[in-house]
Amino acid sequence: MIAVRYTRNLFLRSLCVVYLTAFLSFYIQIPGLYGDNGVLPASSVLENSKHKTLSAKVHYQPTLLWLAPYLGLDTNCALDVLALLGAFLAFTGFISQKFCTIPLFAGLWSLYFSLFQVGQVFVTNGYDELLLETGFLAIFVAPLLPGRRKGSRDSPSDLITLWLVRWLLFRFLLTTGLTKLMSGCPSWWSLKALSRYFEVMPLPTSLSWYAHHLPEWFLKVTQVFTNVCEIGLPFLFFLPIRSVRITGFFLQAFLQICIALTGNFGFSNVLVMTLLLSLLDDQLFYRRRSSSTWSLVGKMVNVVVHGVLIYWVVQLYSLKLNNGQIDSDIAFTKSQFDMVLSRALTYTIYFGLVSLTTTILSALSAALFDHQGNKLLATLSTIFYAAIACLIFSSSTVPLASLHSASNSTVNPMVRSAYNRLHKLHAVNQYGLFNKMPGVSGRSEIVFEGAKEADGPWQEINFLFKPGNVNSTLPQVAPHAPQLDWQMYWAAYSTYDQQPWLLSFAHRILSYTPEVMTLIDFRESPFRHSPPKYLRAVLYNYQYTPWSKRNQNGWWTRQKVSEYMPVFSEDSQFLNDYLKARNLLPTLSKDKVNPVWRRILITIRFLMIHLEATLLHWSVITAGLAFICTSTRPPLQYKR
Repeated sequence: MIAVRYTRNLFLRSLCVVYLTAFLSFYIQIPGLYGDNGVLPASSVLENSKHKTLSAKVHYQPTLLWLAPYLGLDTNCALDVLALLGAFLAFTGFISQKFCTIPLFAGLWSLYFSLFQVGQVFVTNGYDELLLETGFLAIFVAPLLPGRRKGSRDSPSDLITLWLVRWLLFRFLLTTGLTKLMSGCPSWWSLKALSRYFEVMPLPTSLSWYAHHLPEWFLKVTQVFTNVCEIGLPFLFFLPIRSVRITGFFLQAFLQICIALTGNFGFSNVLVMTLLLSLLDDQLFYRRRSSSTWSLVGKMVNVVVHGVLIYWVVQLYSLKLNNGQIDSDIAFTKSQFDMVLSRALTYTIYFGLVSLTTTILSALSAALFDHQGNKLLATLSTIFYAAIACLIFSSSTVPLASLHSASNSTVNPMVRSAYNRLHKLHAVNQYGLFNKMPGVSGRSEIVFEGAKEADGPWQEINFLFKPGNVNSTLPQVAPHAPQLDWQMYWAAYSTYDQQPWLLSFAHRILSYTPEVMTLIDFRESPFRHSPPKYLRAVLYNYQYTPWSKRNQNGWWTRQKVSEYMPVFSEDSQFLNDYLKARNLLPTLSKDKVNPVWRRILITIRFLMIHLEATLLHWSVITAGLAFICTSTRPPLQYKR
């Protein structure tokens, strides 16, 4: 049987790191986003429930926050407790493998799901759903207890549970790649998307400016590589040849590292790399005797497989070497792509079914013949996990089939019903990010301006992580996920009256709400001592400065497009009526809080608020790594 115990353990501990960053990021932003004085108070979500009993409330909005009154907490304090408890559990799993058990991951998933339920518009980027689905699978990947069954030796069911992780990775990458071409966006079809991508992505980094100025032919080839990594390479994840999977791991990891360096996507890139660990096995980490003949054959097959892949890439993208450059162009039409897709999605589902069946049979064979422990228990466990895998796999075919009407019409109603139930828990989700490249030229940015008088002068209010001041470079903020800055990007492609949170944010600035002011660059704000009496928003078009003028004109050039939001004051009738109708005006919590709880939570937040968000994340991760390095014993030889 293929040894995957170490790979499984590495996956679980890496997922703990992702959970840790996610909980910390949520905790940092709770007062400004979800507190009673925040932009979208969580209490307003819970107050919408008309139900009386606890069970009815949980059915209406499944979250642990309903337990707050029973623990002597209000919603604000309960949010802090859930986030801190989640960070603590994730940290324990990160520093010690013995804590990586089913109870731990069930707790982590429940805590993050509870926070997700009140996240509203700030958790709609897709990555939170990917974390929830990965965390749900981790419950089945993890051992029940430390040092028992799966914790002490390889378990045949590990092959099945890690296959589910691999299938999630496959679905995420394939859907992300296909939706770009399915959208019909001219930028993706002309291979010029990356010529604009680094300029118009939600939160660029300082390296994005340099990536934007790479030669156009190189960016087109890079897009070809990205398309192949998302659409072609994922099919090789399921080949029974380890050298092919390992090659796929390194290619995909390289892509994720490049994305992480040139864009602030929170914990998403680390999460995808955690999923990539399912492609590995223990032989990569431990010295182990293996047949040199089979190893050589595997490497030869690997070369042939990727050679065939490269051949088809050259044909489909018309790759040609021309005067030291590589010319590229999509050689198939949209109608041809649609025709192939209508059939390929069904075949893809059958391909997954065959791979899962083979994996289950291999696991059963290992349980019956190769397992060194209790064979009956191993067989029953394998059958149980096989049944779970079949349920999750069948449900996951629904979002995959829904990509095209031809395959969507073939979905069994019972399978669709199972998907709907699991999707309500975000245990199976639909993905597809950045399918259309926004903006014709440059990026749209909302710039808030405040004034003491109605006729000005108007002074700009900058954010911490999104473009504003044209002379300021943007920081590398990941793995922290600044949800307000991220959502400001999408608001620029809509109108202000369609964004209730945006008007709520404007009201909080006018009333100088301290919790919200910490989410913007208030220390450099002209209104850091007193709030503006009037506020408006202007829409600008931002573009990177040319390479030749970087040292003269800063990082950005911008041009005013139009007024985005009219002038409002704190006592504006429209603004107050709009927020009151949506229960978004600041309120005082009516729930009594245990004074001991309040004192503890205030002390913790006081200690953490003095650390910048990114510094806090890396400080905690570094502390965990230091603990691991000082407590880890020399590795033992891996024996079979």
